[in-house]
Amino acid sequence: MKKRPKYNAWQNTCFMIKTAWKHEKQVPIVCVLLAILFVGSQLTELYIAPTIIAAVEQKVPLASLIAIIGAFVLLLAVIGGVQSYLGANTMYPRVTLRLAIISMLNKKSCETSLINKYDETFQKLGGKTDESVNGNNGAAEAIWNTLTIVLRNILGIGAYVSILLSVHPVILLVILATSLIGFFVNRYCNSYGYRHREELGDIERKLWYIQGREGDHYAAKDIRIFGLGNWLEELYGNALDAFRAFQLRAQKVYLLSNLANLLLTFFKNGFAYAFLIMQVLQDGLTASQFLLYFTAVSGASWWIGDLLGTLTTLHTQSLDLSTVREFLEYPEPYTFAGGKPIENIKTPSEIRLENVTFRYPNSDKNVLQNLNLTLHTGEKLAIVGLNGAGKTTLILLLCGLLDPTEGRVAYDGTDIRELDRKQYYKLFSAVFQRFTVLAATVAQNVAQCKDGIDRERVKACIAQAGLTSKIESLQDGYDAFLNREVYEEATELSGGETQRLMLARALYKNAPILILDEPTAALDPIAESEIYEAYNEMTEGKSAVFISHRLASTRFCDRIILLENGAVAESGTHRELMDQKGRYAELFAVQSKYYGEEEATA
Repeated sequence: MKKRPKYNAWQNTCFMIKTAWKHEKQVPIVCVLLAILFVGSQLTELYIAPTIIAAVEQKVPLASLIAIIGAFVLLLAVIGGVQSYLGANTMYPRVTLRLAIISMLNKKSCETSLINKYDETFQKLGGKTDESVNGNNGAAEAIWNTLTIVLRNILGIGAYVSILLSVHPVILLVILATSLIGFFVNRYCNSYGYRHREELGDIERKLWYIQGREGDHYAAKDIRIFGLGNWLEELYGNALDAFRAFQLRAQKVYLLSNLANLLLTFFKNGFAYAFLIMQVLQDGLTASQFLLYFTAVSGASWWIGDLLGTLTTLHTQSLDLSTVREFLEYPEPYTFAGGKPIENIKTPSEIRLENVTFRYPNSDKNVLQNLNLTLHTGEKLAIVGLNGAGKTTLILLLCGLLDPTEGRVAYDGTDIRELDRKQYYKLFSAVFQRFTVLAATVAQNVAQCKDGIDRERVKACIAQAGLTSKIESLQDGYDAFLNREVYEEATELSGGETQRLMLARALYKNAPILILDEPTAALDPIAESEIYEAYNEMTEGKSAVFISHRLASTRFCDRIILLENGAVAESGTHRELMDQKGRYAELFAVQSKYYGEEEATA
């Protein structure tokens, strides 16, 4: 069963008007003015010829005839001038409004609960919103042109219907009947893309993914070394064939819609014209009346047909806007504000995971199972284990970025779901496995803000992270730009240098709890050792959690836990775990041989 859109065209129109009234009031106002002016110009043109013919029939003086013609010309010139002025100044407010909606979408994406990022439905909605806000033809901007046309059609139909009612209502009935049939045919056919949007979305995601890999300079080495070029081209070709097949099916449906419209239009116009000619022959209409009614019949057919066709466009755009609204209003599993305040945000307190089980959306397997763990105040805790053991998931739960499927995470005895979540985040500084270098200066990347940067503190944090010589060797030093996706002359840091920069960023925040999720993964063992030797000083008076795949790096920690199969398999200090001669000691021995270390020196 196909899912119906959550909001209809009327609801989405109200949403857009409300949004415009908040950000750009002139957008809906200009729409109304343009609609009125357009109808005014059409009515003026409608009455020009009949009025002049009627004047000739009545043998008015030449001066009066010229005056009549001059009045019509002047009125059309005034209307046309105002239309041109409004039309020339309507684009930029609409663009500004579209950008405001993009900002709303970006805010939702940045602030949504992290679990939504793993939700397939949320991801698909996010992908579809791009179509609605991408460019001037996206629904978020193009709808204003559509609404203008709808309004002018309604006004025009009202005016022309009042004229045709003086002839006979049967003409209107035929026009309305055929136009309504065409409307529903168009509506069904044009919603083909929405009904099959998930199929199209899957195909487009494959295309975008492959395009991204082909242009990703990080993947360039793998493509060349492993000969992936032909394979990627084959994958892209298959996805492109699927895209073409989908578009071919859609175009066949749209073609049938156009043929139906052609037949309906032929019947509608033929009947109306025949009926009007009969009325002329029977009732002896004057030449001016014949011309007025003949033109009004044609005009009314156009107004109604254009209205119904535009309503189809509005329906299609409404489907896109409904996706936007569904994304903006996607349920949040927890709130970010309004919870219990945290009394002392500068001092760490105990965090307990009590009977915690966690499973990602759309997964049939628990990552963590009935796990109990306490991070004591001021403790340096190491979490080790093989890939897939659940180490990063455990960190995300500690930070409140994810909530347990079962059990609870308690901060100082209070379930964090009862706390102000944004305030809870302030407790943590973190360096995750994947991180983002913003298109900004070194100082801005460290401070994570544009203004009010404490530059001395930035330098101190850079020094602690062991990156001073690199940064000060740059031409612009701490003001050097990073990320060449925006700045062509930006500096590209190496993997290890980037991780040191992220460490500096975490230190700058100076939160009471420091989280380091594989912080030295891109560093060699010697460089890693240098950073870890400074950790004791970095974390003085703080709680700290370290994840490392090199067991030797975490020996200085107060406690080490080994995760296996989503549970704590072993726990203790490095010496205690070695003395147990269990799984930890086994893994340590393997790594010690790899790095040429002797267990006796541990």
